[in-house]
Amino acid sequence: MPNTITNKMIGAKMIMEAFKEEGVEIVFGYPGGAVLFIYDEIYKQNYFKHVLTRHEQGALHAADGYARASGKVGVAIITSGPGFTNAVTGIATAYTDSIPLVVISGQVPITQIGTDAFQEIDAVGISRPCTKHNYLVKNIKELPRILKEAFYIAKSGRPGPVLIDLPKDISNTIGEFSYPKTIELQTYKPTIKGNSRQILKLKDAICQAKKPLFYIGGGAVIANASNEIRRLIKITNIPAVETLMARGVCGDSNDLFLGMAGMHGSYASNMAISECDLLISLGARFDDRITGKLSEFAKHAKIAHVDVDPSSIGKIVNASYPIVGNLKNVCEELLNTLSDYDNTKTKKWLCTLESYKAKHSFHYKDLNDVLKPQWVIETISQMTNGDAIISTDVGQHQMWTAQFYKFSNPREFITSGGLGTMGFGLPAAIGAKIAQEKKYSINISGDGSIMMNIQELMTCIEQNIPVINVVLNNNYLGMVRQWQTFFYNERYSSVDLTYQPDFVKLIESFGGVGFIVHTKEEFKAAFQEAMKLNKVSLLDVKIDRMESVFPMVPSGEALYNMILN
Repeated sequence: MPNTITNKMIGAKMIMEAFKEEGVEIVFGYPGGAVLFIYDEIYKQNYFKHVLTRHEQGALHAADGYARASGKVGVAIITSGPGFTNAVTGIATAYTDSIPLVVISGQVPITQIGTDAFQEIDAVGISRPCTKHNYLVKNIKELPRILKEAFYIAKSGRPGPVLIDLPKDISNTIGEFSYPKTIELQTYKPTIKGNSRQILKLKDAICQAKKPLFYIGGGAVIANASNEIRRLIKITNIPAVETLMARGVCGDSNDLFLGMAGMHGSYASNMAISECDLLISLGARFDDRITGKLSEFAKHAKIAHVDVDPSSIGKIVNASYPIVGNLKNVCEELLNTLSDYDNTKTKKWLCTLESYKAKHSFHYKDLNDVLKPQWVIETISQMTNGDAIISTDVGQHQMWTAQFYKFSNPREFITSGGLGTMGFGLPAAIGAKIAQEKKYSINISGDGSIMMNIQELMTCIEQNIPVINVVLNNNYLGMVRQWQTFFYNERYSSVDLTYQPDFVKLIESFGGVGFIVHTKEEFKAAFQEAMKLNKVSLLDVKIDRMESVFPMVPSGEALYNMILN
């Protein structure tokens, strides 16, 4: 049986054939002059569906949301010049959160590169810091191999976005389409299996520890390791905390789950990190929003760090037990070593943590005369009953969602973690809905964030994608206002959003359905109606204007120095 698929065709057609071979079902994009041959081939093919977004940033975020919700590679096509620069934020968002994307950008013809031609930009140079790998295709003979490599690199090891910058003349050049069935790169060989000796050392450390703690990051979602991690927690009786990117891995109903850790994490989680004697990091990268003051982070603990990316281990904190490998595989092997583990050893430690949970849990003052955002999130959680994919933008609403929505499984929470990208939520919710069409796709946003990419409501209407947008409207850039309240003597500089569009009229002008909400009764009725409609909708929810997110660890402070209310 041959190892390649061979045929003669133009470069643009090669892309279509590669997508077919890779099982691509959906492509997001925006056409322009440099990609006209590609879009001509898209018109002719029937292998996949193309979704026209209303902005290149929207295309990238939609592909990103699709990848996060499905676990597959997201695909986007954009044109040269401003088409590419508009997409950079989406590429960087995916890169920071290790999301697998293949992005094809148009480029001016080979002969015009370096001449400052119309819509020429150095896409490879600009994207080098925010892609896992990138290519400028200079010869049609290279294109089939590059396409295969791009998908392989994007989804293997630590995933990330891969850019293929394709000059217009190459896309219209006839060549031999010899597409490899498999790929092997001499300089890129991700470690899949963890070192058995190191795993045994970790097992011994777990057996000796009196206050062990699992610290779970987004790598657990990427590796589909949730079931193995839940078994580890159950067998060992060791408590666990999650990062923002790992929400849903443990399941919020798990008694050994302490909550999200970090700047707006739970009191119990942050105190557990501060007092543990063994911190077992599973797919986390020790982001500054989690560690706080590094010299005080888990200062009583030995650190075990399991990650597929060797460059992450030891980058921020020193690891006594470094293990490089696929997290799912490492957890399976670790489980096999723990058959004789005495899980009663953590009883005293768990009692201490239970007292922390009882002392300070996520809470708010529920008032009858003003709508609290935390209540809104809790109510969404109850009314969807776990049958939803929740996307968010960035700000207070993102943190309240992470705190008060009850997540049962991974890939239920789609959010920009590392880059913190406003405008992410709506287009990401589009991609998430396409990935899991049987579930409700709900974008929880703020009145600042929703305006960043609100044009993608038109994409929802045209493609009949019924995203429910819940806008927590406090007439402020809320998180910036909160920092100005605490640390800048209430000097509210450029955060007042009193001047706003009529969101109900705005979504109606797109062809959707809008609701304005002031009370609990109005919210329940509006949200119930939005769930029934199966149409894009927006709820303009008027919340307490000065509500803040608690707990809060001030920037640069130790995790145990939390502002609690």
